[in-house]
Amino acid sequence: MLDVSIIGGGAAGFFAAINIKEKHPNWKVEIFEKSPSCLGKVKVSGGGRCNVTHNCFDPILLCNFYPRGGRELLSVFNRFNPKSTIDWFAAKGVQIKAEPDGRMFPVTDDSQTIIDCFYEACSKHSIKIHVKSGVKSVVRTENNFEFEVDAVKCRSRNIVVATGSSEFFWKILKDLGHQIVHPVPSLFTFNIQHPIIDGLMGLSVAKAKIKLLADKATMQSMRLKESMLIQEGPMLITHWGLSGPSVLKLSSVAARLLNQLNYKFEIQINLSGLNTELTQAELIKHKNDNGRKLILNTSLYGIPSRLWYKIVEFSFGSADVIWADSSKKDLMTLAVNLSALNLQVNGKSTFKEEFVTAGGVDLKEIDFRTMESKLVKGLYMAGEVLNIDALTGGFNFQAAWSEAWIISQSVQ
Repeated sequence: MLDVSIIGGGAAGFFAAINIKEKHPNWKVEIFEKSPSCLGKVKVSGGGRCNVTHNCFDPILLCNFYPRGGRELLSVFNRFNPKSTIDWFAAKGVQIKAEPDGRMFPVTDDSQTIIDCFYEACSKHSIKIHVKSGVKSVVRTENNFEFEVDAVKCRSRNIVVATGSSEFFWKILKDLGHQIVHPVPSLFTFNIQHPIIDGLMGLSVAKAKIKLLADKATMQSMRLKESMLIQEGPMLITHWGLSGPSVLKLSSVAARLLNQLNYKFEIQINLSGLNTELTQAELIKHKNDNGRKLILNTSLYGIPSRLWYKIVEFSFGSADVIWADSSKKDLMTLAVNLSALNLQVNGKSTFKEEFVTAGGVDLKEIDFRTMESKLVKGLYMAGEVLNIDALTGGFNFQAAWSEAWIISQSVQ
């Protein structure tokens, strides 16, 4: 019989297994992964560099990056937070560095460093890893669990579920009595076709304010405040539309609403940082100061010149317009396109190779002091199997590390 069986060979599963073994060296701990290899998300995270965590060390502030699960994670982060993560990896010989935007990576800039660290720790502590070993069923008996792997019956005193967004395993957990919050995609980019962004793929804007245009009744039904549907940050123009931190944050916060809208909705972009009236007033001042100059030669608000050219061309029908020839009405049109440009979104795309889901096991059924199920003794959960998800920037991994560590300190 196993002491602990880890179902899922991802970030949370490995972290739980290693920490459990370090606390209980004599226990028999094994990992079961259905795929041919483990740690796939770790491998592709951060463009192959692995965005291990984020340099937000205040647990209260950290919780703000979790649209779902932030309140529940506060006690977890008070016990194991990004500083704990950095120290944990340092003790294993892996140094973590911070980038200007707060994301943290191994100094090697190679996700293989994290994978090697985990495998070395598993080897050191004799943690057996089973690949191509999907768990088909789980039954709670009087004293332990019985589960089936490739027609082989196994027994374990405790089970840690770290299967990620697995529809199959959510069904198993449902059969054990758990409620599953319907999963929907989170952290995705917007598909948009519009003359202003056409041909500008790869261009980034340092600061943009993006607002989801939704009626108040819809927002209230989803328990969303209007302020939550306005996100600021860098914006990236892609082959298919818009991406970047501001877009990804909005997609995460509004994940359920956007799913309800079937990913067909309207957004408003503000590049000037001002309302339309103040933007027009500034444009009138520029007209008075630069009468004979071409408008396209006066790029404002830190907008890249190629994007400024497109905005001017779209606003006036031509890019060859001098300030003196622009009427007050013309400048109002330009002001609207700089401060309140409405764009229609028709669909979504996955953010790089990463995929995050909003949904999973209802958090009311988990004891966050231990990460144990309130319904099934000896059943623990960590990672995306739970209805917890975060914004981009290393926060999803941090939740996985923290939850897994809590399990290692709690399992009996």
